[in-house]
Amino acid sequence: MKIINLNDTENKLFYIGGVVRDEILGEKSFDIDLTYLGNAIEFAKNLPDIEILKINEPFGTVRIKTNGQEVDIASTRKEIYERPGHLPTVTEIGCQLKDDVLRRDFTINALAKNYNTGEIIDYTGGLEDIKNKTLRVLHDESFIEDPTRILRALKFAVRFNFTLDEHSKKLRDDYLKNINYDMSYKRVKKELVETFNLNSQRAYDEFIEAGIYKLVTEKEVTKPNINIENLINKYKSLINSSNIWLIYLAAGGDLSRLELTKEEKKILDDYLALKDTKLNTDFDTYKAFENKSIETVLIYGILNDLVPVINYLENLKSIKLEITGDDLQKLGVKPSPKYKECFDKILEAKCYNSNLTKKDEIMIAKEYFGI
Repeated sequence: MKIINLNDTENKLFYIGGVVRDEILGEKSFDIDLTYLGNAIEFAKNLPDIEILKINEPFGTVRIKTNGQEVDIASTRKEIYERPGHLPTVTEIGCQLKDDVLRRDFTINALAKNYNTGEIIDYTGGLEDIKNKTLRVLHDESFIEDPTRILRALKFAVRFNFTLDEHSKKLRDDYLKNINYDMSYKRVKKELVETFNLNSQRAYDEFIEAGIYKLVTEKEVTKPNINIENLINKYKSLINSSNIWLIYLAAGGDLSRLELTKEEKKILDDYLALKDTKLNTDFDTYKAFENKSIETVLIYGILNDLVPVINYLENLKSIKLEITGDDLQKLGVKPSPKYKECFDKILEAKCYNSNLTKKDEIMIAKEYFGI
């Protein structure tokens, strides 16, 4: 069955990689990737009723829009890694299909499906590996050329419940003993985000226990004795889902090699400002966490002490004062820094008795100001 409708009269168009894998696994595919046996850009320019959105000449790729659907079409190509860990250099556009699939990461992603006939083309044993739930690299230099494939293996293992075959695992472990830190950390971050936003304790355990964290930091990392997946699931409705990865990775070492967004930096900076704070009372806990993101609060719990975090999220977070500055003015108190001190006094009392009414709050204010 054709996922999209294009005019391929020469029978040179193929579904490729993840979309074929996902169809076989019965999974929903996030992207539709097509490969054209030849120059995909020229092919796209000759298609009727399509809009060309983006062209990447050096890589021979084109993004088109047809019937409201965006599709990437790549030329078959050969590549070499002149700088391992960075983007490859294209050496030939329009190569044979077999040469194109052999540049990919794992056998399960090296499958092609003829756009017209539906025939599955498998040069690398990908169908058998899907059947056996196995992740297998295509050649021994795979992780050296592109270390992000180590993270991709972790991601696919979690998504599909697959495991690396023994030889691929040995290649991974050998690389992790001698890492080339001259790599594209933009690509590393992308894979980290995609992997850990899946929210899997299995992924985190393997990330630490197999030493995959060493791709990010040279510092030793000790795994916290907390099931992060369960903790996130418990408070998932409060969390920005795009930041789940940061909760895991903040517990997994130094992130200074990664380019963080302003929001991500604030989450970590707020934690660093909190990490040595002693939370001896409910009021201490409330004041420490009241203006912090849930991600910062959970990171504190994972790395420092989960008890006050649970107390805050379950009991203290919902506490709000009913009294306002207008109420103090009605009592005859002129605005001053004393307002804040008064509110903190009321808040401290309310942390110990959340049932205090507005009338009770006003009584505490009167006592504070001696009215």
